[in-house]
Amino acid sequence: MHACEGKLNVSDNKQNLSSQEALETAPKAYPAMPLPEKQAWPALIALCIGFFMILLDQTIVAVSTPALQADMGASYNEVIWVTSIYLLTFAVPLLVTGRLGDKYGPKNVYVTGMIIFTLSSLACGLAPDMLTLIIARGVQGLGAALLTPQTMATINRIFAFERRGAALGVWGSTAGLASLAGPILGGVITENWGWQWVFYINLPIGVLSVIAVLKFVPEFPPLTRPLDPLSIVLSIAAVFFLVFAFQQGESAGWAAWIWIMIIAAVVLFAWFIFQQSRAEKSGNDPLVPLQIFKSRNFSLGNICIVAMGFTVAGTPLPIMLYFQQAHGMNAMEAGFMMVPQALMAAVLSPYVGKLVDRSNPGRLAALGFSAVALSILGLALTMIFDLGLVWALVAMTLLGIGNAFVWAPNSTSTMRDLPPKFMGAGSGVFNTTRQLGSVIGAAAIGAVMQIRLATGAEGAAFGQALLLAAAVLIIGIVASLMASNTAQTKSAVKKS
Repeated sequence: MHACEGKLNVSDNKQNLSSQEALETAPKAYPAMPLPEKQAWPALIALCIGFFMILLDQTIVAVSTPALQADMGASYNEVIWVTSIYLLTFAVPLLVTGRLGDKYGPKNVYVTGMIIFTLSSLACGLAPDMLTLIIARGVQGLGAALLTPQTMATINRIFAFERRGAALGVWGSTAGLASLAGPILGGVITENWGWQWVFYINLPIGVLSVIAVLKFVPEFPPLTRPLDPLSIVLSIAAVFFLVFAFQQGESAGWAAWIWIMIIAAVVLFAWFIFQQSRAEKSGNDPLVPLQIFKSRNFSLGNICIVAMGFTVAGTPLPIMLYFQQAHGMNAMEAGFMMVPQALMAAVLSPYVGKLVDRSNPGRLAALGFSAVALSILGLALTMIFDLGLVWALVAMTLLGIGNAFVWAPNSTSTMRDLPPKFMGAGSGVFNTTRQLGSVIGAAAIGAVMQIRLATGAEGAAFGQALLLAAAVLIIGIVASLMASNTAQTKSAVKKS
């Protein structure tokens, strides 16, 4: 891949060109899109290295939490904030950071985010006290927020329409595998080297990712108009209020101020949507162009990813607590109970990615959501009726199969029809809805689990909490079945 040698010169009368129009006016300054396959795939791999790492970090830390708490002499509230602050600083700016990739180039924003994430990982491992660790985790989340939307946005630009399914399949599989591998690696690392290495492991991966992205990922023409400043303020405030309220709701006993924050978030979101239509008239670019929601599949795909985020973030805690508390396993043994899940996802994901370009991705996603729902239901029944670990392993295997059929098809169906000029915004929305689903899922399932733990046996309480995730997954099944099949309609992109 040759690096860009020039800058895009846009005359004064073309200052309002979109990024796609600017690309067409200066083909010599930037590489033609899509890229040839031999150049596109190395770029994809470079992006997925970092993407895997930051998603892995969301789950790998949870397994090391008991060891971290004992070593640091931390209170329960401090331990909770190690995870909460990361999710907060990750989720809140995603709508903005997705659009920053359009404004300053996804490659530049990605590298900046990865450098921040890697350096803050080192700070986490070296943290002498809990306050330092919590602050470092917050900075880590900001780095993750900068780089995450750039992966999907870049993939949709560099791959041809008829190959985006396979490419997004790899991207989606990376997300699924990271979520599955976290508990396993977290258990092994914590038991053998200590909780600090959960953070130190990010250092070589981060350096490798930066080098690979600088070498293989191309430059893109930036937006020429400024992003609407009021939209930025409204989006950050709305997401912050909603995420913080759900994070603190249970510990605050769902006090009145929690509900005031939730209502304020809804009002701010409504104001934000209204402001997007006004931004164009003021000569600014909206943070989220409302045209993207005219794509039926984009809207449905975001509904689906909320359901999946709800499940992925909410279910690991009761599952890991069940193995460790109800069956007396240590962190590493509990992590290895996830092996069937990770193995099935790893084996099937490449085949599912190839299927996406030849089949209806919505139908494949519905199959995946159905398998995940059945597996979660099976785990719940196993815990409630104490059916034994064999049935838990069967359910975990089915969970791996379902994951393989969700991530790739859903991400493909959601993003493939968006025009290039909206990729950054679309990726920001997609990742924001996934994170909001994750925060709500963790809060809701955690609340159910605590309520049931106060009234009955541990195993039954953990299983009853999982039933909520199984119910939410039905939304993903229905929304996937409603998606239209556009696998072979290139004209859909051209007309956009």
